Amino acid sequence: MNSGHLRDIVILGGGAAGWIAAALLAKKIDCEQTRITLVESEQIGTIGVGEATVPILAQYNAMVGIDEFDFVRSTQGTFKLGIEFCDWGTAGNRHFHAFSDFGHPVEGISTHHYWLRLRQSGEDYPIEDYSFAYAVGKNNNFAPHNERYHYAYHFDAGLYARYLRDVATELGVQRIEGKMTHFDLDPESGNISAIHLADGQTIPGDFFLDCTGFASELLGKALDTPFVDWSHWLLCNSAIAVPSTRIDTPMPFTRSTAHAGGWRWTIPLQHRNGNGMVYSSDYWSDDAARDELLGSISSEPLAEPRLFRFTSGHRKQFWNRNCVGIGFASSFLEPLESTGIQLIVMGVLKLLRYFPQRVIDPVLRNEYNRLSTIEIERIRDFIIAHYYLSRRPEPLWAACRNIEIPDSLRHKIEIWKASGQIPLGDLESYMEPSWVAILLGNNLVPSRYSVSADKHPLDQIRNGMKLRREEIVRSARAVTSHRDFIDGHCKAVQLEFD
Repeated sequence: MNSGHLRDIVILGGGAAGWIAAALLAKKIDCEQTRITLVESEQIGTIGVGEATVPILAQYNAMVGIDEFDFVRSTQGTFKLGIEFCDWGTAGNRHFHAFSDFGHPVEGISTHHYWLRLRQSGEDYPIEDYSFAYAVGKNNNFAPHNERYHYAYHFDAGLYARYLRDVATELGVQRIEGKMTHFDLDPESGNISAIHLADGQTIPGDFFLDCTGFASELLGKALDTPFVDWSHWLLCNSAIAVPSTRIDTPMPFTRSTAHAGGWRWTIPLQHRNGNGMVYSSDYWSDDAARDELLGSISSEPLAEPRLFRFTSGHRKQFWNRNCVGIGFASSFLEPLESTGIQLIVMGVLKLLRYFPQRVIDPVLRNEYNRLSTIEIERIRDFIIAHYYLSRRPEPLWAACRNIEIPDSLRHKIEIWKASGQIPLGDLESYMEPSWVAILLGNNLVPSRYSVSADKHPLDQIRNGMKLRREEIVRSARAVTSHRDFIDGHCKAVQLEFD
């Protein structure tokens, strides 16, 4: 039986990070023994551009007990089957990273090996033709709980934080409005013992979660935790975001479109579109990026564009002394693969797995940090690959091709090129189908395929793959439209944009 429970957990900062953490902790720990207090200030804005997610959020909602349709309705949400990449690799290129595979293996051999064999025989059907999720998405269709794909969501990040605030406070979390001015450190342990607010309140705690975003008020500033800078691998350091009027037929996927100096996101919501440009200020001026963004969006802007600066990387320790950083307070990766909320949820789940008692066991803290570092390095490699494989001629993309990539990524690429296999390590967020989608999507075709793909006659494989393509097209057409599904199950009240 556990003894010495934490009496007071203090979460500094709201937004998605703070309220995701608060709600899940309140759901999974005994709030009779441990109080959870969240301190946030309405005076401090949130980034609020993380409006696209990955399937782990559906798992999180289920764990917390959130009704899916109520959540989508309350956050002006839509559904997401993956990410469409336009003009990546080369201008005119289009590929799709779906939250699914390319069909069931045949005798243990993945579909892409048979695709490679057919390609060497002269067939040129794109690998996406074997993705049921892509076939559904490109028709602007959607239905949940289909065994052939996973899905995620797009939503208004501000509405999501407020929604989770209600969920968490109903579960027993105490919210305090206030802005931190300073903190106390225990002179013997160096632990944070309390935070002080501008109105004079003192909030003591046994354990603290830093959810203050890039400011990293506790993990970074109070505990002086060093930052590991990855900007030599991920060159983009700026983003400009702007909402625009909604489109009548929301696509069930995020779109990422490459430009000369960066890339642009398009995220469909029920009440508006989210748009933004991610770029490197070393290769593109802010004015050039802003002009390109405003000139590219397909609907009317609803506000002035907002500029953000960032550095990709992570704190050397995600958990230092009696403080864990959640979200941007501990790490940041640019939003290319919608990993912001994924990292938040993964961080809280690991904390629950190694949840401390009042006297923190350094073995558990070290394990949390080890796992967090491995996880984010695996995601980092996946994002770097998108840039490194580009064949675009502009200076930014040429620079991305010329970086000295991490050894872990180089190993994956070399094994892929030589065998068509993806060597997966521990704690991978992206499995074989994701890597296949990006590598083949950027025209990195391996020199060979699995020897077992030669077991059956070529005509038999050609016919079997043809039947797969036809069945996918036929079945995808039978799925209801994304718009009709939303209207029938989780349509939000249409509000004027504020």
